[in-house]
Amino acid sequence: MNKNPEVDIYLEKKAHPLTSEIQRVREIILSVDEKIEETIKWQSPTFMYKGNIASYFMNAKKHVSLMFHKGASIKDGSGILEGDAKEGRTAKFYGLEDIEAKKQALENIIKEWIRMQDE
Repeated sequence: MNKNPEVDIYLEKKAHPLTSEIQRVREIILSVDEKIEETIKWQSPTFMYKGNIASYFMNAKKHVSLMFHKGASIKDGSGILEGDAKEGRTAKFYGLEDIEAKKQALENIIKEWIRMQDE
């Protein structure tokens, strides 16, 4: 797993009420493929592979909000990507149980991003 220590420090300082949930989503994404990297961009943890995949919206306090920058172009048979913006889509997770229920769908979205970028 390709964890960036800068993200660890950021999350520790942020002391978000959903830190455990944020960390679980992070672990799922980073465990999909060693090629995925993370950094702090736009004052938020951001996942990258040949471009920006997704960033947390850290102001959300009732759920984990993950904004997929080019989410409209990602095939999502599960429907966890929400929104109708030209490019972006959001995945929301309402607690650890919801994260586990959506784990496979999230992994599939990340795999699809990698496939698209490698074409």
